[in-house]
Amino acid sequence: MSSKRCLVVLFGGRSAEHNVSCVSARHVIEAADPELYEVIPIGIDKSGEWHLAEKAIEDLKNNDLQEKLEPTGPTWNPMIELRKLSSEKNLVVFPLLHGPLGEDGTIQGLLEVIDVPYIGSGVLGSALAMDKIATKEILAHHKIPQALYRNLHSKLFDDLDSEGMESLLDGLLNELGPIVFVKPANLGSSIGVSRASDHESLQRALEKAFAYDEWIVVEEAIEGREIELSVLGDLVPQVSPPGEIKPLGEFYDYAEKYENDSAELIDEPDIDADLVVNLQQLAARSFLALRCSGMARVDFFLHPERGPILNEVNTIPGFTPISMYPRLWQKAGLSYSGLVDRLADIAIERFSRKRRNTVI
Repeated sequence: MSSKRCLVVLFGGRSAEHNVSCVSARHVIEAADPELYEVIPIGIDKSGEWHLAEKAIEDLKNNDLQEKLEPTGPTWNPMIELRKLSSEKNLVVFPLLHGPLGEDGTIQGLLEVIDVPYIGSGVLGSALAMDKIATKEILAHHKIPQALYRNLHSKLFDDLDSEGMESLLDGLLNELGPIVFVKPANLGSSIGVSRASDHESLQRALEKAFAYDEWIVVEEAIEGREIELSVLGDLVPQVSPPGEIKPLGEFYDYAEKYENDSAELIDEPDIDADLVVNLQQLAARSFLALRCSGMARVDFFLHPERGPILNEVNTIPGFTPISMYPRLWQKAGLSYSGLVDRLADIAIERFSRKRRNTVI
């Protein structure tokens, strides 16, 4: 068996974050040291078909986030091919599938069944962190400060008459404040997220979010600085220094994250040293409470009176050149290629430990 690692990079997928996944994969593949890795790009198209997608990665080099980023190439059966690769090579899989059917424990479950090491959180950690409602409930138990929120199911919303709708909208604005954010419970990259401040905009925001998910979250708007930290590790995670996002618009939306590079990303924000330690401790506690592994980006609002308020935990953060996760580690002295190496090491260490602790 060759000492070179075989890195299978999974990208694309059936979620609304398909395009972001494709671009993240391209940059990870470019960063992997060819002396250390044999890289196999596997793209999942929007219908769920798996492809050996070497040509798709080449096409991506001059096509960041355009309309058509559909992986093509020979079809590829993961149940057969991953087992074969595992028997022949030092295999590790890197799922870069943002959103549902990739970041939510489903792909992780498939990889567990096939019995191959993979980068990132396991089935439970992925599922908990993907679902914003489950995340909030777990972190509330651990006394992590969060925004006030309410969750809603589409069945309740669809069954409302006009009087019930007015009552719901009134209740949300009265309980959560004059400005709220509405989010699909199981999606990232700010897709489906809206800001609302009256009945009309709130109803539109609810309808938009329900187009993406049957469960949604309505949160109070938090006025404060947007701070992000990168977490790396497993049972004893490391946390990067913080970075700060200064969006040009009302909030840090999809376009600013991935398309127009208009948000100001500050590598060394002016934050008191004691507060930095507090943020790092909260990030590590959240990572462990949600049973995360490998990597996560933990986002906070820094309220002038209430202090740090956790916004979300993202277990497969963006890996594009303007993404904060790799950027913060680069600022801390860990190169992009070094980050890929460390993530692969953690995945293999966790896989070996689980095997030792499993009785068959």
